[in-house]
Amino acid sequence: MATITRPRYFALIPAAGVGARMQAASPKQYLPLAGKPMLRHALDAFLASPWIAHSYVVVSADDDQIDAVVPADGVTVLRCGGATRMETILNALQLLRGKLNEHDQVLVHDAARPGLTPALIARLIMETADHPAGGLLALPVVDTVKRAGQGSLSVATVPRDGLWLAQTPQMFSYALLRRALSEAPDPLAITDDASAVEALGLSPRLIEGHPRNLKVTLPRDIQAAELYLLHSF
Repeated sequence: MATITRPRYFALIPAAGVGARMQAASPKQYLPLAGKPMLRHALDAFLASPWIAHSYVVVSADDDQIDAVVPADGVTVLRCGGATRMETILNALQLLRGKLNEHDQVLVHDAARPGLTPALIARLIMETADHPAGGLLALPVVDTVKRAGQGSLSVATVPRDGLWLAQTPQMFSYALLRRALSEAPDPLAITDDASAVEALGLSPRLIEGHPRNLKVTLPRDIQAAELYLLHSF
C-alpha cells in the first residue's frame, strides 16, 4: 500500500518592491510600524503559527536591510527578486524546487499586510482544506460600488452581489502555483496569484478574512494599520 504523505505548509513573502506610492525614503516593508518594521509583523504571525513549517522572504540581490529584520531561526532569505511580483515569486519557486514537494502548500503573503494573525492563517488552511484549486483570504464587498466616468463623475452603480476584495495569504500547492505563474498568458493581467490560477480555468476558494489584514499602500494606511496592531479586535 502506498504511503500518503501529508502536505507541509510554507510561507512565501515577496519583498523585492520599492513601494513607490508610499513616498518614503526606503521600501515600505521596512518602515517602522507599532514598534517594529512592517515586514516583521507578517513574519511574526507565520512564526507563531503551528501550521507553518518554514517561512521564506524573497528580496532583491542588493537588499541591505533584510538581515536586520529577519529572526535567526524559522526564516530563510532568498535573494532572487525580479522586476515584478510575479517574477519574484516564480524565481523563488524555481529556487525551492526539490526542497518542497509538489503537493506541499505555499501561502503567498504581501509584505505590506502587517495585520495578519495566526488565527487567520489557521482559518485559511482549515477552510481551504483539500480544495484542488487552493484558496485565499478575502472580504465580501459591503459598500455600494460606483463606476466613475470622466472627471470622477459617478456614471453607474455596480451590483455588489458576489464581489469580494482579495487579501493574502493566498494558498496553493507548490505544483499548481508554479504552473499557473509559468503559463500566465499575460503577466500584466496577473494582479494576484489567484488570478493566475483562474486563468487555468480553476476556481480558488474564498475564505473570509478580516479588515485588520489591510494592505499598507498609501501614507494614510499606516495609522489604520497601527490601530489594529495596537489593539485586539
